[in-house]
Parts: sequence; structure tokens; C-alpha cells
Amino acid sequence: MSRVYAVGFAHEKVTKNPVFAVEISTTSEYEAIVIPPPQTVAILGLLANNLLHFTLVLTCAATALRASEIVALRWSDIRWDEGRIRISKRWAKGKDGKPKTDASDDYVPMHPVLALSLKDWQRKSPYSKSTDFVFPSIKCKGKVPLSPSTFVADHLRPAAKLAGVVIAEGERFGFHNLRHSLSNWLVNKRKENPKTVQGILRHGRIQTTLDLYSQSDLEEMQKAQGAFLGEMGFATGMVQ
Repeated sequence: MSRVYAVGFAHEKVTKNPVFAVEISTTSEYEAIVIPPPQTVAILGLLANNLLHFTLVLTCAATALRASEIVALRWSDIRWDEGRIRISKRWAKGKDGKPKTDASDDYVPMHPVLALSLKDWQRKSPYSKSTDFVFPSIKCKGKVPLSPSTFVADHLRPAAKLAGVVIAEGERFGFHNLRHSLSNWLVNKRKENPKTVQGILRHGRIQTTLDLYSQSDLEEMQKAQGAFLGEMGFATGMVQ
């Protein structure tokens, strides 16, 4: 609407832009479910009988790729010698599209452990040519990638519940939870440099990483609080 009024003002159809006075909240009440590493391992264990599903979740958990990005991957995007994965597109509305943002058009790291898992899947995948999807739809004979929404509904969400992840009826849950979980663990538990985490998530602004993808951690907050109390001379032994 601001743009509409701006055009009208330029053509002298209106005398002011009333939208300038409108304040829009940029905050959200949404807080993603964070999956700690032990639960991620449990989810992987439940998917271990299907190498496609296992490798998909492991790759997403380790790279924090968005659902549309990970299913768009072709084998040519896996840069084995460079130890990284090229992200230059996303799968949307049945075809390749541009990345979500300019910052998203980049590379993500590929640790040797992840590379071994991907190589194992490539050897066993019926679609392993450079132009094939890394995570293809077997039902569609590899012509399109696996459907993220179907995979989440039929496999990831049920496995997460069995692994002990508490998901309320109708609550959002999917690949984005793996993205949030990696960021949260790296910042709060591993104490990695936020710039490193920003690079992995490919955010244009570090504030996005810290505000949206690094939730407050109760255990870490209690530790910080305890350190302060300890500095004041209140020993932990005082707790009854």
C-alpha cells in the first residue's frame, strides 16, 4: 500500500502517504521445537531401514538446509573435493527457482562424516548421475525430488514422536526444526562464533541468526545465573 500511495503522490493524486504512520510488528510468537542431538540420533535410528530417508534427515540436520533447498540438490551440487555443497536454487511449484535470498545463494560445509554418508547413498541410489536429484521421488522414477510435505507427514513427524519429541496436535514441525536445532545447539551448547553459525545458515544479517534461530536455553541460563550467584558467595551446596 505504501508503494501505491507513493505513486499516487508522485502523480499528484493524493497529498500524503498515510501508510507512513502505520507501525507493523516484526515479532512472532512462534517458537520452533528444538531437537537435541540424542533425539536426532533416535529419529535417524527409526529411519535407518530406508537409506534415502536416513541420509536426507542426516544431511538436513548437519547443514540446516531449508526443505526447498535440500530437495533441489543434484549430485553435481555435491563438491566432493571441496568439502562443501553448492546451494544455487530451490524447488518450488514443481520446478527450480531462485534461492530465498541473495545470501542463500552460497555453499554449506560438508564434513567428511557427512560426505561418507552421501557417497554411500549415491552408490546405492537408482538415480546417481550428476544431473539426478540427490533425494529423488522413487515413486516418480527420479523425475522429480521427494515431496518434503509428504515425507514429513508420513515419516519424519511420526519418527520424531516415537523418539520422544513432544509435538502438539496441529503444531508446526518439519525440516525447519532441524535447521533451528542445529543453530540453537551451535550457539548455546557448542558456543560457536555466531558469525560461523550465520555462515552455515546463510543469513544476510547476523541478527536473524541470533533472534530467530538461537532460542534461549533454560539449562544454559541456569548455569549463567548460578555463576553469578557463585560469584556473590552463594554456594550450590546451600540448595536443599
